[in-house]
Amino acid sequence: MTNVVADTAAAVAEAGARVVEPRKIATGFSWPECPRWHNDTFWFSDMYTATLKTLDAEGNATVVVDASGRRAGTDVPIVLGGFGWLPDGRLIVTSMHEKLVLVHGGNGPEDLEVLADVSGFAQAAINDMVVDADGRAYVTQLGFDLFAGQDPVPSPLIVVEPDGTASTADEVGPLLCANGIAISADGTKVFTAEVMAQKITVIDRAADGTLSNPRAFATCPFLPDGIGLDEDGGVWAAMPGSGYVARFTENGMTDAIPLPLENGVASACLLGGPDRSTLCMTVGVEVFDFEKSAREALGSIWVADVSARGGATRP
Repeated sequence: MTNVVADTAAAVAEAGARVVEPRKIATGFSWPECPRWHNDTFWFSDMYTATLKTLDAEGNATVVVDASGRRAGTDVPIVLGGFGWLPDGRLIVTSMHEKLVLVHGGNGPEDLEVLADVSGFAQAAINDMVVDADGRAYVTQLGFDLFAGQDPVPSPLIVVEPDGTASTADEVGPLLCANGIAISADGTKVFTAEVMAQKITVIDRAADGTLSNPRAFATCPFLPDGIGLDEDGGVWAAMPGSGYVARFTENGMTDAIPLPLENGVASACLLGGPDRSTLCMTVGVEVFDFEKSAREALGSIWVADVSARGGATRP
């Protein structure tokens, strides 16, 4: 891992990237992921507690969605991944190992129903998700059992319509462990992090939501995970294990946020704050042992003040 950190630091230096120091604003979480900025509020998934939480300005967390009660009805882990909002205001979220998209009715944290069963399209756990302005969700999947040490296998993006109808984005083709996913401000581009291909992929999006023409946008010095966009066309990507979060354009790396591994592993990032110019980063310590991660609660949230703004990008 030391070589990865050194190699990434060398790539940052070679690119001449602007370096911005972060600061920690909250801690006490399992494996935090999938940051969102919605209605002037910071949201995230506290994965191994099966909850979605919000964070106030003082760093106090509130449970808004709680799926832990679903554990009684299944043998698979209940882990909430990517989430977003339908046009009517309801929240939808992936239950990764159940291979379901759930909808939250708003009547208490546990008010959850199944919107879509995507198990017929998912080779392993589903993952992150972004919701477009029409309520259509684009869902990424691991494609292989990461937690059992299986070899990576390409798998397709899954598309879930607002009525729960699901399909695969066949014009895009299989991707190699797609993870973070986001939509440009004008809605014409979808970006995703192909973790095992070590790159950011950009995909054209038509007005009716169909996807086509996938191509490389940027190569990363290490495995990209959760991503967020800015209104200037940059992609911010967490690179777990590298000690950095960085911004990429088609011309390479432009900005870098150092997060030394003794603080944990940066899993995802998003531009939030009142003007969406604060880079919010989720940082975890234990990803493979779910029980230990929840019990020790060493995960944290970090921020950095950057020059870019998120604007109308999604999520």
